[in-house]
Amino acid sequence: MSSKSIITAVVLIGLGIIFGVVLVSSFKGVDVSFAGEDVKLGASSSPVKPNPTLVALNEAFHEVGKAVTPSVVYIRVESKPTEGGDDDSQRFFHFFNIPHQIPQTPEVGAGSGVIINESGYILTNNHVVENAVAKGIEVTLSDTRKFRGKLIGTDKLTDLAVVKIDAENLSVATLGNSEGVEVGHIVFAIGNPLELRSTMTEGIVSALGRNLRIIDDNNTGFAIENFIQTDAAVNPGNSGGPLVNISGEVIGINSAIATTNARYQGYSFAIPINLAKKVAADLIKFGKVRRGYIGVRIQDVDAVTAKAAGLPKAEGVFVRDVNKNSAGDQAGLQSGDIILTVDGKEVDSPNMLQSIVASYYPGDVVNLKVFRDGKTIDKKVILKSMDEEEEVASKQTSDGDDDSPKETASTKKVRIDDLGLTVKSLDTATKKSVGEESGAVVESVDPLGPANERGLAQGDVILSVGSQKIGNPEQFQSAIKKLKPGDAVMMRVKGSDKRVRYVAIEMPK
Repeated sequence: MSSKSIITAVVLIGLGIIFGVVLVSSFKGVDVSFAGEDVKLGASSSPVKPNPTLVALNEAFHEVGKAVTPSVVYIRVESKPTEGGDDDSQRFFHFFNIPHQIPQTPEVGAGSGVIINESGYILTNNHVVENAVAKGIEVTLSDTRKFRGKLIGTDKLTDLAVVKIDAENLSVATLGNSEGVEVGHIVFAIGNPLELRSTMTEGIVSALGRNLRIIDDNNTGFAIENFIQTDAAVNPGNSGGPLVNISGEVIGINSAIATTNARYQGYSFAIPINLAKKVAADLIKFGKVRRGYIGVRIQDVDAVTAKAAGLPKAEGVFVRDVNKNSAGDQAGLQSGDIILTVDGKEVDSPNMLQSIVASYYPGDVVNLKVFRDGKTIDKKVILKSMDEEEEVASKQTSDGDDDSPKETASTKKVRIDDLGLTVKSLDTATKKSVGEESGAVVESVDPLGPANERGLAQGDVILSVGSQKIGNPEQFQSAIKKLKPGDAVMMRVKGSDKRVRYVAIEMPK
């Protein structure tokens, strides 16, 4: 064989070997590479071209977290033990029937806060810090610097507090306007839940103006609850941290969660920042909160209440009682009034009215639009301080009127089938317990009847039906018989707590 033939054969054999290797690698996934090269893993291109809207949303979320997180702090608190093993810092889980056994020794808790001032002032929850021992507050910044925190002041009626640290180069949060928050807005919760530092979660505003009745554990009537409800995940440790909008502005302070196991189950609640700003400014400037009060006890207006009062639609807040010598009393407010607006701002719930009035100081004048006896009137109220209101309230006597009809000797029980309740005369014990000499006592209420649906309960004393005062069960029966199916009427009722309220009820058709 010639040398030319040998060379040709070698070349062909070599090509065949190379072709075979390539062919085998295509079936077995063998990567052809040379020694020293990186192993290739994964596809060489993205499977989907990113949607420009998602890209923009992705970047927007990132920018919010990047901008706000440096202003959020971790607060570690050594707290005093509380009597009875019941820690106030856990109060915001109690209304979900979660038992808590707290040992009678100092313990360590944790929460969040947000820096609101270059001088080192930090806004947080009252329930995070209120039981702290001396020098028991430690603040850790997002850059891991630690400082001893000084408690400047607390406000239990809004569950807010201010802590101060001596530090430089602080990142201060931008405080937004909670009045512009609407259901459906995207929001972010940033804090330190479950010891997970600098955690950011996202959700939407799912409701506004929530009143959970978790702050006023002494039932004073002075607590202010007007929570922003969201579905952004919040857990223990988030308390005191900010709820922010898509502009990175703080619009709320996270405070509570709806849960049955002390962990996030879908809904969380934040204190509106407009209320928090007023409280924080007062605590920093005065060491306590100065807010104005009208001096009225109020309740919701629903469709039946509006119908009974002659109001065209359900709106405003119903005044069930006016403290004597209070700001409201001096301005001429009366029981049965319905407050529609405060300085032009519509109010449709008691907590909304409280939140608006709480933004004013004692001595400020507010203009109320009030519905009374089928007409709309204006009232100017010069607000008083809480101390004055508490003094007035403590001097209040029985809600009974001197011209109330006296009880007769009747002990007859009266059954009102249409309303699903039975009433009887006041006995000696009831007279003493509620401070009334006449009326009709609710003996029983049908679970599925109209009376129960409207909130009448066993032991309530019915004092009047419409404009007719009630002295005994027969008078109550007579007043009800005057009503036709579909009619609605307002009842003045005194409960076992000695507080008077109004119950609107509609006769079944």
